[in-house]
Amino acid sequence: MHYISTRDKSAQVSSAGAIAMGLSREGGLFVPAALPVLPKNAIEELAGMSYPQRAVYIMRPFLSDYSVGEIADFAARAYGPSAFDDPNIAPVRELREGVSVLELWHGPTCAFKDMALQILPRLVTSAMAKYGAGKQVCVLTATSGDTGKAALEGFAGVEGTKVAVFYPEQGVSEIQRLQMVTQRGGNAGVFALRGNFDDAQSAVKAIFSDESLRQELSARGWILSSANSINWGRLLPQIVYYFSAYCDLLAARRIVPGERVNFCVPTGNFGDILAGWYAKRMGLPVGRLICASNSNNVLTDFINSGVYDRNRPLRKTISPSMDILVSSNLERLIFDLTGDHRETAGYMRELAERGRYEVRGGIKSRIAREFWADFCGDGETMDVIGRVHRDFGYLMDPHTAVACGVFEKYAAATGDGTYTVVLSTASPYKFCGSVLTALCHRPRDGGVELIGELERVSGTRAPASIAALATAVLRFTGSFDKSELRCVVRDFISD
Repeated sequence: MHYISTRDKSAQVSSAGAIAMGLSREGGLFVPAALPVLPKNAIEELAGMSYPQRAVYIMRPFLSDYSVGEIADFAARAYGPSAFDDPNIAPVRELREGVSVLELWHGPTCAFKDMALQILPRLVTSAMAKYGAGKQVCVLTATSGDTGKAALEGFAGVEGTKVAVFYPEQGVSEIQRLQMVTQRGGNAGVFALRGNFDDAQSAVKAIFSDESLRQELSARGWILSSANSINWGRLLPQIVYYFSAYCDLLAARRIVPGERVNFCVPTGNFGDILAGWYAKRMGLPVGRLICASNSNNVLTDFINSGVYDRNRPLRKTISPSMDILVSSNLERLIFDLTGDHRETAGYMRELAERGRYEVRGGIKSRIAREFWADFCGDGETMDVIGRVHRDFGYLMDPHTAVACGVFEKYAAATGDGTYTVVLSTASPYKFCGSVLTALCHRPRDGGVELIGELERVSGTRAPASIAALATAVLRFTGSFDKSELRCVVRDFISD
């Protein structure tokens, strides 16, 4: 399979090339030249498989440069018991009749990013062997909280790689920060940027488009790549858990074969819900994709109006992984709907120059048919956490609560009784202070002390990796301006 850029169809690369490069040189995102449609008996076959086997089945058509044996080995190691604390990897828990929660946080960093970032390092290192002409790879990652730690964990100790993570200094939870700045491994670098996630993301993307720096690093034996969902190798594994959830619902007899299922997804960068869109296009019986935002509701406004406008203040919320105003993966959806790299590039140029664009033609109506969107503020989010715990005995983090709150609005507005899966993207223990407050318990301490406090109040146990933060050693301190990022990257690779 070949991949093309959303901004230049002539920029064609192999699957290994797309994964090794991460981003096309003119700034576009790589997408498959043609999306595979699974055979009619695919769901029946997948239903009898383990999660690693499902991953091989779904990912194989996209990875023509890789052998089936390679993919199977990568999946078995990525989704094994040493990495995930639940044998189902992505278990589906019934919340109430007609609604289930897909838990995507049973990996080593307790966030859904593990679902992709446990396998991405294996895809990248193999891609470098096929494509990189003996070069090493430096992975650059901007994070709003979860991607950074998942990338650090996934690439920890991987020979021939370095991984540099950039996070907004005041834009992550204390647990998320501690997870990153205590990371072990000689190939890791963690850098706090003075600014917000959009600043970090735009600065990292600028590095990828810096031709002089790329040539300098190449001469020294290095290639830059990305662990953000701008990298197709990050997005592809996320398609798997939509199919896996559907199969598990069938096994539990909550749905019948062929029945459509809605998915409600908390998202800021649009990658998580875009994976659901690709799953639907591949043949999964998906009804509506419900896009849940927090107060940074730029995606809500776009889906409802066709106007994308980032000219607004970025709000700091209790769901920080969604505190984003530039949703990079939306570019892939727009290209998919227009089929025109020139039109897509034009919209992205307008966004860069004016901070807004408005889609033309039938794109707006097509989006409205496939997606539904709303948002929840912090007050609503806190109410959902407390109410769901009280009514159903289920403890959730603020991002999952945003999705539950938006789903309630969707059900009330449409009366749609389709079975719905709410994607749960992080452990509640990554946001102890907010969750404790939502449970009507005023936190007595701060930082890691809140972990034990939430255990006592909720009657649940913290994941082992989070509990271990109480004795972890800080390694990375200090902060930088985004204008310093070029020098930071050069110095990091030189160490």
